[in-house]
Amino acid sequence: MFISIDERAASWFTREFEFNKPFSIRMFPQYAGFGIKHKGFSLAFSAEKPAHVGYTNVVNGITFFIEVNDVWFFEDTETCLTVDHHSNELVVQYNELPRAAVS
Repeated sequence: MFISIDERAASWFTREFEFNKPFSIRMFPQYAGFGIKHKGFSLAFSAEKPAHVGYTNVVNGITFFIEVNDVWFFEDTETCLTVDHHSNELVVQYNELPRAAVS
């Protein structure tokens, strides 16, 4: 599992959630829509404090985290968050990790 969040994505979260830093964003699978990685699941976000952390990544004063029971959604994958230059909206991309790189 590897999650990258670039500076543009971190700024997007600051604008969208309208919180002063530091704050935390939970990343979790939501049963809805046409999931790219897992059929029927899409990636969702909420501003909340961690309870049982399985993964964290701090970017520009924002703690992005995944709870232990949600780690399955991100396994064997590089999840990349960035912002589209034209629409100025968040873009999530999933890349399957080579078996040797899977942790």
